[in-house]
Amino acid sequence: MPIYHAPLNDMKFLLEEVFQAERQLKQFATFSDIDQELMFDILTEAAKFCENELLPLNQKGDEIGCKLVNGEVTTPPGFKSAYAKMVAAGWLSLYADKKYGGQGLPKIVQVFFDEILASCNVSFSLYTVLTQGAYHALHLHGTEAMKKTYLPKLISGEWAGTMCLTEPHCGTDLGLLKTKAIPNDDGSYAISGTKIFITSGEHDLTDNIIQTVLARMPDAPAGVKGISMFLVPKFLVNEDGSLAERNNFTCGSLEHKMGIKGSSTCVMNFDGAKGFLIGKPHEGLKAMFSMMNLERLNIGLEGLSLAEIAYQNAVAYAKERLQSRSLTGAKYPEKTADPIIVHPDVRRMLLNIRAFTEGARAMAAWLALLVDQAEYAENKDNVEIANELIALLTPVVKAYFTDKGFDACNLALQVLGGHGYIKEWGMEQYVRDARIAQIYEGTNGIQALDLVKRKLVFNEGKALNYLTEIISEFITEHKNEEKLTDIIHALEAGLRDFVSVSFHIIKIAEENPSDIGAAASDYLHYLGLIVMGYLWAKMASTASAKTEQDFYKTKCQTAEFFFARIFPQVESLKAIITQGSQTLMQVADEAF
Repeated sequence: MPIYHAPLNDMKFLLEEVFQAERQLKQFATFSDIDQELMFDILTEAAKFCENELLPLNQKGDEIGCKLVNGEVTTPPGFKSAYAKMVAAGWLSLYADKKYGGQGLPKIVQVFFDEILASCNVSFSLYTVLTQGAYHALHLHGTEAMKKTYLPKLISGEWAGTMCLTEPHCGTDLGLLKTKAIPNDDGSYAISGTKIFITSGEHDLTDNIIQTVLARMPDAPAGVKGISMFLVPKFLVNEDGSLAERNNFTCGSLEHKMGIKGSSTCVMNFDGAKGFLIGKPHEGLKAMFSMMNLERLNIGLEGLSLAEIAYQNAVAYAKERLQSRSLTGAKYPEKTADPIIVHPDVRRMLLNIRAFTEGARAMAAWLALLVDQAEYAENKDNVEIANELIALLTPVVKAYFTDKGFDACNLALQVLGGHGYIKEWGMEQYVRDARIAQIYEGTNGIQALDLVKRKLVFNEGKALNYLTEIISEFITEHKNEEKLTDIIHALEAGLRDFVSVSFHIIKIAEENPSDIGAAASDYLHYLGLIVMGYLWAKMASTASAKTEQDFYKTKCQTAEFFFARIFPQVESLKAIITQGSQTLMQVADEAF
């Protein structure tokens, strides 16, 4: 069975030293009783639970998958028992509102927990992250009666949640959505239509599943402005909170997938199911994006999580596998050959993965702290800055993390060579499981277009200015640190060019919209590299005073690797982005 140990030392480094999370969080009254010791103790216990209960179920869940019999879905062996233990231990209530039974912990604790959970068993984790999304939509847009009825059960994990958006004929373009919502005499709605690719749409882990469904009322205007969101429970709920009759929707089939086979991905058929309006009529997109932005962070974490467990297993293999001698002579002469970790190309692959995972973890932690700042800061300017940066970074976390996370899993498989391709070793599962994250919750191409159009061009660079101010202040503060000279110089030059390219895109947006479409994906990766460069410089600065200790020494060495062999990609991305769209669009459709 593959190995995994939660990267608690790295999480502690970020919590206590790089971001000094306790000091930041103490600014907010809601976290007055939170300290770094408590946060780390929670993560330590979370690691024990996930490693002992969920990791052993991962391969078996992939082999057996979910089963659909007479409309009922059973999850893989062990999932139901493990889920019950998770509910009993309160692991699903970490970040939720205390008013409805949550623990009210900072977002950074939830983010680190979600990373550990997905590393151990990404299919299992999907049953929990969709519930987070349903909770978030109701918490922001539901009536007080809805909140009192549904939130405590969603927070505890006794009930699960999911969201139903995609239909056979429409995914990204929700303006084509056909599911109907006909008013009933009692103020509810009859929901009819078919939804596909519905994660956790049906399963046996909970007594009730709360579907959040996008549909159209009879008087709805055309396009996305006519979409409303509805709460549609599997079992209707009595006034006293007990379960009533089953609602009129079923799981028609389970999708046969490349990966995440322990997660139930359903075709859901709604046949006059009773639903209840969430928010205002025709404003379903507002509620949907509340869910989607949260889920995009969760999906980004999947890329990081799978890269981390793939890395750990690739390292273990590389230290044991004997193959040839070092190019500079035998390193382990007492053995028949040297372990492959002595070979430069193996180290290239491992350090590429490590530089990504540790940089991505830092970015996720920073985004989590911004989420709490946006919600709890009293200063309006600080709230605005946080919200602008969250909007800018969310598509980066979703798309950059999942693109690079998939690449990382591929590299880890390569380290194992032929054994990586064989099922028993477990590595090929991570490649298959990671691939979906680049597609669902909005494909990465859509994330990139959203970033360039909405967060850059329509925003006229406002969020970008906030980001560059933060990075520029860091550069100015650390410019004279001798140990950081090369790193700061590279970051400063990279930021200067990035700002120039960004405003070039804003300028050309009206002249030729195809140019920004052609630039979008590369620009997203460009931004990802700049932010990761800033965070690697920040980590190196923090660690540089303690390099007599192995952890900090290795952190600084990994930062040097990042700036020497990964960050220079900004030069090629700059060249590609400024080429425009001609070479893409000049080829006739018929020529393909």
